[in-house]
Amino acid sequence: MEPAYKILIADDHPLFREAISSVIASGFEGSEIIETDDLDSALDITRENDDLDLILLDLNMPGMHGLNGLITLRNEAPTIPVVIVSAEEDKQVVLQAITYGACGFITKSSPRAQMTEAIQQILNGNVYLPSDIIRTGKESNTRRSRNEDNPISPELLNSLTRRQLLVLERMSKGESNKQIAYNLNIAETTVKAHVSAILRKLGVHNRVQAILSASDVDFSQYLKR
Repeated sequence: MEPAYKILIADDHPLFREAISSVIASGFEGSEIIETDDLDSALDITRENDDLDLILLDLNMPGMHGLNGLITLRNEAPTIPVVIVSAEEDKQVVLQAITYGACGFITKSSPRAQMTEAIQQILNGNVYLPSDIIRTGKESNTRRSRNEDNPISPELLNSLTRRQLLVLERMSKGESNKQIAYNLNIAETTVKAHVSAILRKLGVHNRVQAILSASDVDFSQYLKR
């Protein structure tokens, strides 16, 4: 039997709360769903329910002030995974949300099956990113210039083995270890070992930093060798 979860949906649109509740009810049977429509009440609920398994957070509901609300919530409850659920599809906003502590970003335009898969990945302890936005999404000039100021050097990329490059490429597309293992036809434990080696060689501390630094890399150039 699938495990039951306790999930908070914080969104000021009743129809969307109803839709995401339906996704959870059908995809994660037996789960307890709590709903609210502003940041202050979300913070209150979080304080009263330290056993929450997941918070689904709208970026634009009252009290949020964009990503400031995410930072406030993460400071209040650093151990509870928070996923941004938003109509926003700007690559910079997606990556900033992850940088500020979200463990996933789900766009409201996502198909039902994709939302279910995203929530499952996050409950399994993985980071979920919308791969279509990460690959091709719009980003501001500010983001581009920041990437140009601090790219991964060719020397660091050349220090990775071909298999590590393939793993990093799939990480940068938002794939979980399980997906990478399936797509590269290797064991999930092997993927984890490659990820550890990649983080060490690139000099970053976690998977999100690796994804951020690799988001503009042309992997085809390095995989030719």
